[in-house]
Amino acid sequence: MSAQPRLAARDLSVRFAHNTVLDQLSVDLPDGAVTAIVGPNACGKSTLLRSLARLQKAGTGQVILDGQCIASQNSKSVARRLAILSQSPVAPEGLTIRDLVLRGRTPHQSAWRQHSVEDAAAVAAALAATGLDGMEHRSLDTLSGGQRQRAWIAMALAQDTQLLLLDEPTTFLDLPHQIELLELVRRLNQQTERTVAMVLHDINLAARYCDHIIALRGGHVHSQGNPKDVITETMMQEVFALPCTIIADPNHATPHVIPT
Repeated sequence: MSAQPRLAARDLSVRFAHNTVLDQLSVDLPDGAVTAIVGPNACGKSTLLRSLARLQKAGTGQVILDGQCIASQNSKSVARRLAILSQSPVAPEGLTIRDLVLRGRTPHQSAWRQHSVEDAAAVAAALAATGLDGMEHRSLDTLSGGQRQRAWIAMALAQDTQLLLLDEPTTFLDLPHQIELLELVRRLNQQTERTVAMVLHDINLAARYCDHIIALRGGHVHSQGNPKDVITETMMQEVFALPCTIIADPNHATPHVIPT
């Protein structure tokens, strides 16, 4: 039997008013892998990600972090192990890249310990990993969309967790910047063995850059596993109502969806 992953959901249900968004859903995030959560609009993708990070309270069921229910754990302890970048985050006007990235160190600080040598090293490493070193004094207001998204990811990296959750990180980015960002995420995963989960809309990019796919439909898990096993013509029809042909990507041998 395989070991329990560090982060998982068990029989998780979430309701908003009279609407059930997640219905007794169970998923595992494989340790050290990149997972994509995919599905049509309003199927519960972002709700699942927020629930995994304890930003959304579960109705029934639970999220398990390191063998314990996440709801019963200390907030600062959770934040030292798990970072989440929400969709379309907003920063105060005039904030610099360095100021933003330094905010990622908050879980490691206290009234008696602020802006330590460790904080400075973590910020410098996050800036270097995202290609923003030398730009740290620029205001976020002056950055392109791709640069701004890298700055937010640098903040999450400075938090220095082994679990990183990204909610639609490629939203509002053109294709070259989407590729750039996903290359960055993949590189970080390979170099640091971080466990990454992200909500993505582009199935072909999810297949290319992720090790594991979770496909949702109507608050349920339709399928989860290796991209080659999950991204099939049947899944695309049942989840997205999209007739298609699946071919092998000629450059990466990953599944590639061609709508028919």
